[in-house]
Amino acid sequence: MVQSINTKSEYHVDATWFRGMSVYGQVLIGDVGFEFYSSKNVNDFVQIPWTEVKLVIADVYFKGRYIPRFKIQTRNSGDFIFATRHPKDTLRAIRKHVLDEKMRKSRTFWQIIKNFLKR
Repeated sequence: MVQSINTKSEYHVDATWFRGMSVYGQVLIGDVGFEFYSSKNVNDFVQIPWTEVKLVIADVYFKGRYIPRFKIQTRNSGDFIFATRHPKDTLRAIRKHVLDEKMRKSRTFWQIIKNFLKR
């Protein structure tokens, strides 16, 4: 069994981790870090300490009414893409531990096209 890095659990929710194929499980947000545990395979997990988080980027549509997924960029381990059942509540729980400068909205389709045409 995997040992949690958190001493206190603040929020947990059903989630999907996108890494090639989708992995379904639980997200646990605590005082030390962000954790994802697979519901089928106990050895399939992610533990990200808050000190390791570089950016949290959310896909926001319809002025914040719909947030399908978010990405956590880390300093050493790369990017992790997650979707949760209640993404707004999940991002609010993350915001308690991550500075506001590290929380971002992803670029829209039109912003990407505009930047491409400027070149």
